Amino acid sequence: MSFASFALDQRLQARVQQLGYQQPTAVQQQCIPLVLQGRDLLAAAQTGTGKTAAFVLPLLHLLLHQAKAVNFLQARALVLTPTRELAQQVFDSLQSYGEGLMLKSAVFYGGVSIRPQYDAAARGLDVLVATPGRLLDHLHQGTIRLDELQYLVLDEADRMLDMGFLPDIQRILKRLPANRQTLFFSATFSKAVKALAATLLNNPEQIEVARANSTADNVEQLVYQVDSQRKRELLSYLIGSRQWTQVLVFCRTRDGAERLCKQLRLDGLEAGAIHGDKSQGARLKALADFKSNKLNVLVATDVAARGLDIEQLPVVVNYDLPQDAEDYVHRIGRTGRAGLSGLALTLLTQDDMPMLRSIEKLTRQVLQPQVLPGYEHNASLNHRSTKPDQEHSGKKLPSRNRQLSKEKAKLRAQALGKK
Repeated sequence: MSFASFALDQRLQARVQQLGYQQPTAVQQQCIPLVLQGRDLLAAAQTGTGKTAAFVLPLLHLLLHQAKAVNFLQARALVLTPTRELAQQVFDSLQSYGEGLMLKSAVFYGGVSIRPQYDAAARGLDVLVATPGRLLDHLHQGTIRLDELQYLVLDEADRMLDMGFLPDIQRILKRLPANRQTLFFSATFSKAVKALAATLLNNPEQIEVARANSTADNVEQLVYQVDSQRKRELLSYLIGSRQWTQVLVFCRTRDGAERLCKQLRLDGLEAGAIHGDKSQGARLKALADFKSNKLNVLVATDVAARGLDIEQLPVVVNYDLPQDAEDYVHRIGRTGRAGLSGLALTLLTQDDMPMLRSIEKLTRQVLQPQVLPGYEHNASLNHRSTKPDQEHSGKKLPSRNRQLSKEKAKLRAQALGKK
């Protein structure tokens, strides 16, 4: 199958050819014809499968061929995404595929000035890409209206629920007309995701490009067991010895990401960090530097697990395992995109074993930990006695504080006796 087999507008066909796309991916083959038919979709697709084009291309076609004036403060199509990075990625794809089509589009998210967003909305929009929080700001202020909306896309709906956006989504849905076409994309299908889909979709077509919660076959997954105190040392060694030039490293917390970034710099690596405490400008700069190879290591929290679109990213490292097993799937989905091969490496400590089991259960695979020579487990590092004044023989030795207390008690008794 080729893109020419789709009944897409000739201008879109020409643009696809110009961008060098030849054969559509599996999700594009299944989604594009159904969207063009006006069907609601419930689609399970791994990240990196080309799902953005699967809804952007037919959406642009429908907007072009259902010519309708864009009214003041109204939007004809809305794409909701969980993160700023993903919103920007979708908007960039929209701009690329729709080059020269004279359709009005904008992206709304927080962390940047809201004034240009007011100006864009005032003219009316064919397509609005937004994060839930910033969109609600506009709805409350009356700077955008959605009662004439024709198309709604929820991208990475599972992540939106994970991030606590369900109340925001429900508030947004109350502003939408019931008569619309809805496309629902999710990499994982929890009970909460299925429940939300049931409230949104009208007799949807279900598409499952890959089994929900599965990892891509073209991503090699390795697990190295290491003491927590030596994780940074092992990471620096692997990057240097294997000459990795572009590595995305995930930490669990913002402070952890910032600390690791500084440590890697001390090791002589060009590293940057991206997390929620960074301004949007700083996040975009770090990402741009990483893409242009000015940085060879980007340390990120899960705010970046969705929406980072880095061509040919070869290596992803789980420096810390995530708090939710589903986030493991999203993290390693940053590599092995568009059919390319990739490597996902996890640094595993003794405390991580329960989460590893959860990941194995979710993905239905076994991830066998291995040990790199020179980094064997040292029991004395992770299993120190909780009583520092106790020897391995079990005999108690008086601590300095306990000894001083005994001496004070003895002197006090002597003083009382004299009295």
